[in-house]
Amino acid sequence: QVQLVESGGRLVQAGGSLRLSCSASGPTYNVRIMAWFRQAPGKEREFVAVLSWFGHNTGYADSVKGRFTISRENAKNILYLQMTELNPEDTAVYYCAAAQRNVGLGREHGDYDYWGQGTQVTVSS
Repeated sequence: QVQLVESGGRLVQAGGSLRLSCSASGPTYNVRIMAWFRQAPGKEREFVAVLSWFGHNTGYADSVKGRFTISRENAKNILYLQMTELNPEDTAVYYCAAAQRNVGLGREHGDYDYWGQGTQVTVSS
C-alpha cells in the first residue's frame, strides 16, 4: 500500500503564499498520477491539481489556475503544491492522492486509490 503524508498547512494572510508537501512511501513505482484535492467546511471534496508521476502533464481547477503550481521531486517521492495569491476561499483541508489505475489526468475523487490524512490551510482576510 502506498502511504501519503501531507505537511505545510498553516494560517496565512490573504495575498500570501504557501507550499504544501506530500511524502509518498511504499510501492510508488505503481503510481501513475498524483493530485491535490481540498475540502472546505460544509462542502464536498474538490479537485485542485494533478500531475503525471513519470511525465510532465498537469491539470488545474479553474479556480486555482495561474495561482497554484503542482510539481514533484521524484528522487524523494515528494509531491508539492505551491500556492500564491491566496484568498479566504482557499481555506480548506488539502489532501494528497495517488492513483495506480490508468485514469488519465483524473479529476474525480473515485479515480484515486490512496489518500493522505490532510493538512489544514487557513487564509485570513
